[in-house]
Formats: sequence, C-alpha cells, structure tokens
Amino acid sequence: MTVAIRTTALSKRYGRHLALDDCTLTIPHGRIVGLVGPNGAGKSTLLGLMSGMIGPTSGSIEVLGRRPAAAADQLARVGFVAQDAPVYGRLTVAEHLVLGARLNPRWDNGFAVRRTRERGLDPRQSAGSLSGGQRAQLALTIAAAKRGELLVLDEPVAALDPLARRAFLRDLLDFVDELGVGVVLSSHLLGDVEQVCDHLVVLADGRTELAGDVVDLLDAHHRITRRPGEELKLPAGAEVIHAETSGGESAMIVRSMRPPAGAEPVDLEDLTLAYLTRATTAVPAPAKEAVR
Repeated sequence: MTVAIRTTALSKRYGRHLALDDCTLTIPHGRIVGLVGPNGAGKSTLLGLMSGMIGPTSGSIEVLGRRPAAAADQLARVGFVAQDAPVYGRLTVAEHLVLGARLNPRWDNGFAVRRTRERGLDPRQSAGSLSGGQRAQLALTIAAAKRGELLVLDEPVAALDPLARRAFLRDLLDFVDELGVGVVLSSHLLGDVEQVCDHLVVLADGRTELAGDVVDLLDAHHRITRRPGEELKLPAGAEVIHAETSGGESAMIVRSMRPPAGAEPVDLEDLTLAYLTRATTAVPAPAKEAVR
C-alpha cells in the first residue's frame, strides 16, 4: 500500500489551546478523504499541517513520503485551497493564471485555460467581481493546474449555494479522474462528503474519533433497535458507539465485524453523528497545561 499521509502522535498547540491532540493516521494514496467534525475540532489545523502552512508542536507528519514543505519541489506536489476560496480581488482571471505559471514549476497552462473557459470564466474579469461559485472554481483550477499529487481543500463549498456546490464537487471528481490526484476535503456538510469521498476521518475536540475507508467502516457498523423488555444480544467484541431511547425503544449504532441479530445497515451520516455525539457526551479529560 502506497501511503499519501502518515501522522504519528501529531499535536499542535496555540498557547494553552491544544488544537490537535495525539493524531495518528495512515491514509492510502489515491483516496478522496472526507475530513469532518464540528467547528473547533481541529480540521483546519490538520490541513495546515498537511500543506506545510504550520508546523507541529510534537509528533510527526509525512505527506507523499516527506515532511510537508520540506523543499520547493515538495510544495509543488500539494495544491491547497483555504476556506472561502481566496483569490486576489484586483487581478483578472487571466492574471491569476499568469501568476500561477510564475509560482509553480509544474504549471499546466493548457489545463488552466481550458478549465476556466469550460466554467464560463471571462479572462478579463476581475476576481473580485466573480460570484462565490466562480471564485471557488478559479481557486480549484489554480490548485489543480499545479499538477501536484494531492489536493488539500479546507471547507471550499461551505458558503456556496446548492447548484454551485454541486458543480464544484462534480469538477472535483473530474480532476481526480483526469489528473490522478488524491484529495483531502474538509467539510461539515455530510451529504457532500457522502457523494464524493471514499475515505473518512472524523475529528472532535482535536482528537481522531474514527478513520478508514468508507466501505470498510460501513461494513463494520450496524443499527440495532431494541424494544422494551427485549434482551440485548451482541457478538463477542461488539462495541456500542451510541444509543438513544424514545418511548421505551432503544436505537443504537454498534461496531462489530459480525452483524448482530436483527441488525440494519447504517449510512455515512448515521455513522459520523454517532461518533461525534459520543465524543461530545464523554466525560472530559483533565485540561492539559501548555508546554513551557
């Protein structure tokens, strides 16, 4: 298995705030990774570490086999789109492509010109006058035209309307097919993640709650409904992730390699919400003091 991202006990502090805590992940190459969690979970911090924008406080991270931003050639292997798809408002679409060519040694100008034309972007129009969806398309095109091996996208569609969001996700899949890149997509929109992602990482309070290929995770989790007075029978080694009771009837999400009797399949939203709910209702650990 070729590994795209590997982290070991990765942590990041901002003063006394522990934004990422002991994160250990192994993400295979070629996956479209959905990185999900509530606000403040550590998603942007983890993406910043992947792209080399920030450095870790402790632990280690490798992206495509090397430390992020270790050298110019390593930077060229990763395309990064920050929140709100930042572009330069005073520059035209064409000037963005010229700037991209100057800054990126692998720049594919034919690809960039073709993609902006296909998306209906006027080369003479300033980026500041584009719609939110058009700015997102421009930012994604620039990141992809670097012709790197990994695209890192931090909440790129959060502010877009449903049509613009669907177009962005469709183009993202096209880029994966055409360029053969891996993708890490941070989002709080579980429906979008379910549409395009084949690997899932769930963060809560700076900690990794769940990670793995979506198919494997869904196979290992089940929904069980228990009626009042009914005995709960689970296979050996099964773990109840989350349970809710309404009207005396209990519904629970269970992790087990053997499906329990009467189990039903879960979808990605059920699975993610079960782990996030468990994380938010767990007894909090004692606060960790900042390293002095």
